[in-house]
Formats: sequence, C-alpha cells, structure tokens
Amino acid sequence: MKILWLTWKDKKNPLAGGAEVVNEELAKRLVTDGHEVIFLVAGYDKAVTEEVVDGYKIIRLGNRWTVYFAAWRYYRQNLHGWADVVIDEVNTIPFMAKFYVRERNILFVHQLCRQIWFYEMFFPLSLIGYLLEPIYLWLLRDRKVITISESTKNDLLRFGFKKENIEIISEGIEIKPVENLDSIVKLPKPTILAFGALRSMKRTTDIVKAFEIAKLEMEDLELIIAGSADSKYGQKVLAMIAASTYSNSIKYLGRVSLEKKIELMQQAHLICVTSVKEGWGLIVTEASSQGTPAVVYDVDGLRDSVKYDETGMICDENNPVDLAENILELMNSKLKYQQLRLNGWKWSKEINFEKSYQDFKNIILNLK
Repeated sequence: MKILWLTWKDKKNPLAGGAEVVNEELAKRLVTDGHEVIFLVAGYDKAVTEEVVDGYKIIRLGNRWTVYFAAWRYYRQNLHGWADVVIDEVNTIPFMAKFYVRERNILFVHQLCRQIWFYEMFFPLSLIGYLLEPIYLWLLRDRKVITISESTKNDLLRFGFKKENIEIISEGIEIKPVENLDSIVKLPKPTILAFGALRSMKRTTDIVKAFEIAKLEMEDLELIIAGSADSKYGQKVLAMIAASTYSNSIKYLGRVSLEKKIELMQQAHLICVTSVKEGWGLIVTEASSQGTPAVVYDVDGLRDSVKYDETGMICDENNPVDLAENILELMNSKLKYQQLRLNGWKWSKEINFEKSYQDFKNIILNLK
C-alpha cells in the first residue's frame, strides 16, 4: 500500500515528543513489510526539505503555522491520487484531509488539546484554538479514528464520535526494558528525574516547587532536569532553579542523547510527570522499563500509563504540595517502592512496538 501521513512534526523537529517516536516506529515497520510511506510535516530552522529515513520519506513544508495550508497545496500539486490511505494526524490541529483528499482517510489522534491552548499559545490565539476545537471535531465526527488510550477515546466520544469508529492501539517504547532490576545501580542520594522539553503544558515549575517542599523533610534529596529550555517558559524554569534555596541540589542537563536518557532513567529513584494532558505518557512507561516508578498528576494519558498504587503514584490533587507528599511517601516506604518498581517494569515489557504495529497495521489495511 501507499500511505500518506499528515502530521505537523517529525522526530527530528526540536519540538518532537513521544507521538513522533510512535509515528516513525510504525512507519519503519510498514516499510519493512513492503508498504510505501510519505510524511508531510512542518519545516524548522536548518531542516532538510526532503529526506528518506529508515525507508520512509519525510517532506518538510512551511513551518508550524503554515504546514496545514502547505500540505494541502503540496498534495494537490504532487500527490493527488497517489495514496491508498491518508492518515490525518490530530496533534493539536487536524489537517482536515476529509475535505480534499479523494483517497480513503482516517484520523490518528494521540490526544485532544483544548485546555493546552491556554498553556502553549498566546492570547487571543489560545482562545481561538479553544473555541475552534469543538467545531472542527464536530465536522470530523464521522471519521474512523485510531487512538492510543481510553482517556482520548472518552474525549472523542464527548465530541460526538461513534464508539464503533474508534480503535485503540497498544503503545510502544523505543527503549528496551532492562533484563532484571538487580542489575540497576541507583544514585547514592535519593533523586527525582524530570524529563522532557521545558514547555508550559509540562508544568516543570510544579516539580521544582514539589522538590523544594519535599527537601524540607528529606535533606539529601536531589533533582535532575533534562530537556530543551529553548522557550520563554524554559527560561522561567532555569531562573527558578537559579533562585532556589536548594539550587546546589538541582542539576539541569539540557537536551540529552538517548544513551544519556537511559542512564538517567536507570539511576534516578523516581520520575515526576506533571503535564496538563498527555496522549499516553510514554516517558512514564520508558522510566518503568528501566526500573524507575513515577509520581504523576491525575490527568488524561498519565492515568492510563500509571496503574494507581500498583505501578506508580497518582496525585489526588494536581499541585506541588500533593506531589511532594507522594514523593515522600514513596521514597520513605522501601517495601512499597520495590513493589511498584517491580510491577511497572513487568508491565513495560507488555508495551512494545511489535504489538502496537500489529494493531495499527490491521486497522490501516482493512480500512473501508
């Protein structure tokens, strides 16, 4: 089959996250099975306009704001009628492919973004995005949908999508789970890890505040933050670290390699994730695969990637005080810590791209 995939980011984009890892792991396997895949994505500073990666083609057009129009124009001029299936990925905004492609098409929705607009966009664009989301979802409600969690499925149902048109695929992680937990050596001091780009919707400042609260009771507690700070919010986080009473106990590493990411996930004692919303929370599953349980906010995606009190901790209230209480509870209970760590590691071995791909392929190849 020939598959055209419309999404605004690829894995090399500086703003890329877990969704892009999933997309390209699936595309790589499609190519291995003899299918052709072309991505139309947004360009970015110093990006190569067109390249082939692992057998699939990436064509970068416009930027994060203009890619939707640029993709429509490129399709009309170069790819009209080429594909057997068009995937319209909703990663903030859909490409509305339903209205201009003649091929079979399906939505791929990692997460809906309504409240995220107020964190990631400036006014009045934030308000416009918030108000428009129900409208464009209503227009697309007759589409078949692939998604990755019950949380996103429930979101779609609230916007009028039919239950029988929504298929959930398994998630996958690009990191191989460790062979056994006994081989993992943790850092000498209890250490919290915050991982990912420092963006407003990730609420990294809440983790810093929670760390400061928890450190009042646990004097040797340390915090490691890894991720790009190339944003106004990122600079706010760095300023907060510099001004902290405990700045000497906080390490900011910037953006790190995959090898360093794995090392950090193995060495840290727990990971904190405080996003406004996630599609799944891949970072949680990745950390579990390396023997590190999570403490997370009770939001869509994170309540899917954490089994409450079984593989990690979910806050009752999404604020730094409750986050700190959960950190201390887990750090101070050796038996509970080891049990959650073991359960999370076992579960992570069930979440792999081979299963994800089989789910995905069966839906795509049987699309009517």
